[in-house]
Amino acid sequence: MKAELRGNSQSIPLQDPNHLATTQSSTSGALTGCLSTLDGACIEKLLLHCASALETNNVTLAQQVMWVLNNVASFVGDPNQRLASYFLRALVSRASRVCPTPVNFNTATGGAAGGGPAFHRTLMSVTELAGYVDLIPWHRFGFCASNGTILKAIQGFPRIHILDFSITHCMQWPTLIDALAKGPEGPPMLRISVLSWRPKVPPLLNASIEEIGHRLTNFAKYRDVPFEFNIVEVGIPQESSSDILHYDLLLRQLNSSQLNLKVDEALVVNCQNWLRYLPDEPTCSSTSSNLISCRDSFLDMVKNLSPRIVTVVDEDCDLGAMTGLESRITSCFNYMWIPFDALETFLPKNSPQRIEYEADIGHKIENIIGFEGIQRIERLESFTKLSQRMGNKGFLSVPFCEETIKEVKTLLDEHASGWGMKKDEDNTLILTWKGHNSVYATAWVPHTVGKILSHELTTSDCLRRS
Repeated sequence: MKAELRGNSQSIPLQDPNHLATTQSSTSGALTGCLSTLDGACIEKLLLHCASALETNNVTLAQQVMWVLNNVASFVGDPNQRLASYFLRALVSRASRVCPTPVNFNTATGGAAGGGPAFHRTLMSVTELAGYVDLIPWHRFGFCASNGTILKAIQGFPRIHILDFSITHCMQWPTLIDALAKGPEGPPMLRISVLSWRPKVPPLLNASIEEIGHRLTNFAKYRDVPFEFNIVEVGIPQESSSDILHYDLLLRQLNSSQLNLKVDEALVVNCQNWLRYLPDEPTCSSTSSNLISCRDSFLDMVKNLSPRIVTVVDEDCDLGAMTGLESRITSCFNYMWIPFDALETFLPKNSPQRIEYEADIGHKIENIIGFEGIQRIERLESFTKLSQRMGNKGFLSVPFCEETIKEVKTLLDEHASGWGMKKDEDNTLILTWKGHNSVYATAWVPHTVGKILSHELTTSDCLRRS
């Protein structure tokens, strides 16, 4: 997305423009040229200059650029200013760890670097989480697309088992339960299994996974759907263990026995914003000396379970292990603008709901920009790279049926007119905002299962290798 498409912030007077006069080289001219028109493109340029200064341990220049950004950014300004606030805070956080000498950045001006919403926010209630998910179609899009293809894949099966790998606390499943209750032949037996562990990322809930299961059980009973909720206990390593070892331990525990799989069940594997948290650096696994990433190991595990369908939903941005800081800033700034701009269309600038939603995005930005190595857990992968990965691991893509596409369009009609959807040639549905990709939804089957499904879903060319 071109930075200039984000619109312009109003010109903001700085307290001391001569502060940049001591900067040598062409960087001084580049920064000074930004002072009169601080639009999205110029803010991005300032962020990149600051990142470059930090990477070369040029503390003086980094402080100067941060000073400029601190006068530009505002947690209650327009979308560009609000976004800049979180990027500035992420850069200050990074500077506190990577600079050889302390960064004496004065935040007494009350600017974005030292103020704003706290990342350690109050936990949500289940009711608040429902409102959070409904605010924009960021999550509901993936729920709707995935549920539609799941319903198509499990038709005729009396018993269904869903392995749910997600971060949204089972908010996807009431709609599916309701749809199963309306089936002409009566509902099948539904079993949902979730892990006892999830990444410590927003949204955060004040209810335990046991309470969530109890709520789902009561709702299924109300809808007369036979239901079972299972929590798969996974061992938690010592605090001193690295994240890589944590995920390796997690993967070793995900097997048919631990998951209590049954031969008479149609197995569904649902991944909503999950794969990004699996490390993608090649490393030696516990069972092999070959180099393989946890992400690929997870997909191997899923394939070996022979699921009826696999759904993968995530944000369409490249922020993987091999991306450098400046590349991440460019990709992240142009991508994270989307929810900030979408919220601007219907919520006032001082809306607590908006501020909290943006603070959760800020939590993600700080991890993407402020951390490296195993501490950087936000590692998004675009749908193009995801498709390549799935194809390389022996999966076939499954198209979304017209009924599912129609339901997704109906969902989007309930939101601002800027939201849209497009269907990619690789059988991918993509949520867009003002034409720019935001979230993708995909469906997959292992190659062996695909041979069977190819005779059951729509036409014979429904499945094709990614």
